[in-house]
Amino acid sequence: FSVNQVLPGIWHIQDCMGVCMTLLTGARRALLVDTGYGLEDVHAQVRAITSLPLTVLLTHAHHDHVLGARWFSQVSLFPQDLPYFDVYTSPARRRRVLDSAALRGIPVEEDDFLSAAMPAPVPACQQSMDLGGLHAEIILCPGHTPGSAVVFVPERDLLLTGDNWNPCTWLFFPEALPVLSYRENMLSLLNLPFQHVLCAHQPCLYPRAMAQDFWLGLTGEALRSARPVSAGAAEGVRTSEVSLPHDQVLVFDRDKLT
Repeated sequence: FSVNQVLPGIWHIQDCMGVCMTLLTGARRALLVDTGYGLEDVHAQVRAITSLPLTVLLTHAHHDHVLGARWFSQVSLFPQDLPYFDVYTSPARRRRVLDSAALRGIPVEEDDFLSAAMPAPVPACQQSMDLGGLHAEIILCPGHTPGSAVVFVPERDLLLTGDNWNPCTWLFFPEALPVLSYRENMLSLLNLPFQHVLCAHQPCLYPRAMAQDFWLGLTGEALRSARPVSAGAAEGVRTSEVSLPHDQVLVFDRDKLT
């Protein structure tokens, strides 16, 4: 793992496959947002940082965020994404992860990874968690998936976006919302007074303007001028790419606008 304390009480942790999870630590409790691919012992890494009572929230059900759940006894996920959890933690999906790890030269205990039991997620709900001097406002924000969650931390002016926003955001999986519905839900987040953003596929802290300009840039004209790309070919989807400010892109299913 690579660990970076980006703000007081906020630890951004990148696993060996390059995906990030975020640990929030208050005076009384801790919250882990996502668990990564799970090739490494996520629980041990968290416990190297804090011994506080811990809650684990999965922002959505995709394998690169939930397979690390195998290291915990309980995790939570919004009900809208529960139907996808078994799909993305299946033996076939785990095998694909192992193949990808092998291509990168990452050693894995293969039998353990393939056979590890997953805790059945408990349903998450919208709430403000008091961690002790630090609050985590858990918000259902459908987009990348129907049950995608974001987390706002008011004391740090921080928004955790999961995969609802990365500088390169994918919106072409079968369970993804249409791009216009995604845009509407993301624009509603601009009502939150955040100044910093952490996403799941980059290790650094971004300014509000990055995400704001991304969502505001999804105009009708920008969507109409999107160019075809082959990014979704593996999913059997015709995809297009929108170029956005700060060299950002959105790749979406061009057959699913509304």
